Amino acid sequence: MKSLFFVCTLLFSLAPKVSAQILLPNETNLFSFKTHNNKTVTLAQDKDQKYMVYRFGTPEKIELEYPEKELKSYNKFKYSFYMRGGGKMNEGMDVNFVSFIQGDYKYVLYATYYAIDEKSEIGIKVIHLKTNKTTKIKGQLKSQKGSLIDFRYNELLSIDDQLYE
Repeated sequence: MKSLFFVCTLLFSLAPKVSAQILLPNETNLFSFKTHNNKTVTLAQDKDQKYMVYRFGTPEKIELEYPEKELKSYNKFKYSFYMRGGGKMNEGMDVNFVSFIQGDYKYVLYATYYAIDEKSEIGIKVIHLKTNKTTKIKGQLKSQKGSLIDFRYNELLSIDDQLYE
């Protein structure tokens, strides 16, 4: 009996994990990364650009999806950025943010680069709108796919002037 349990457990652990919940077959990834606790953050869009969606969680459990695949959901997100060239001498930087509000919280995906210390960072800031308390969830740079910079040129999101640094 124990050997049957062991074999079943082994086979289950070797079975491929289904990640369709993170990125559906009709979607393309715009920006994604893994957090330090191995959760996945994904900003995706329908291949026909009918909607955009944010997901946070694992393939087994999506903890937050926003909005729920609504048509023309691009207007629920805002993009902001600031870029200053000149390298270290001019304290060059390139900071990019995509934000949305759900309930009492503002979620801000960020990708930043500062030339002064050659530091790049990605992650999410969760801001409680009533208390202004911010929780920062850092991402793993090596896991990043896609870029927030593309929103400067693709005109999918409205441009906002709020920076979150």
